[in-house]
Amino acid sequence: MCICHWVMHVDNRVEVVILQHPLEAGEAKGTARLLHMCLARSELHVGEVFDIAHLARPDRQVWLLYPDTPQIGMPKPVALTVGHLQGVRLVVLDATWRKSRKMLHLNPWLLQLPRLALVDLPLSRYRIRKAHRPEQLSTFEATCAALAQLEGGAKRFEPMLQAFDGFVRQHAVPV
Repeated sequence: MCICHWVMHVDNRVEVVILQHPLEAGEAKGTARLLHMCLARSELHVGEVFDIAHLARPDRQVWLLYPDTPQIGMPKPVALTVGHLQGVRLVVLDATWRKSRKMLHLNPWLLQLPRLALVDLPLSRYRIRKAHRPEQLSTFEATCAALAQLEGGAKRFEPMLQAFDGFVRQHAVPV
C-alpha cells in the first residue's frame, strides 16, 4: 500500500536515527518508514546489529528513546526539555517489544546511552496493533512526542499526527 499521501514534511531540529528490526521493514502497518519520510533530519537503518561509529557524531549527544525497563539494567531516563535541544541526536528502535530487547542485547552500546524520558504522554492513536499497556505508543507517536518535548510544543507535529490518523484508518479492518 502506498503511504506517500500520508507524508507531512516537518523540518525537525533534533536529528532522529531509526534502528528498525528487519521483520518490521516489510510490515505494512509499520510506522518507521512514514516517520522517516516525514522528518527532514532522520536516518533509517534496518538490521539487528548496528555500529555506533556511524551513528555517533562528535558534535552531537546521542540519546536513546526507550521506556523505563529496570529489568534490562539501563540507566534511568532523564526528562530532557527544550533547553537541552542543542546537539541532541535521538536513537529510536522500531521493533516489537521482544525484538527491541534483543536489539539492546545485540548492541550493548545502546544500553550505555542516556535515555530520554517522555513526559505527559498522549493516549495512543495506533489502533491497528495490540499494545500490552496503555502507555505504549507506536514508533511514530513516541518520536513525535519526544520531538514535541525537545523542540517546544506539539503543534508543529500535529499535521504529522493527523496524517498518521489517516494511515491508521487506511489499515484498519472494518468491523
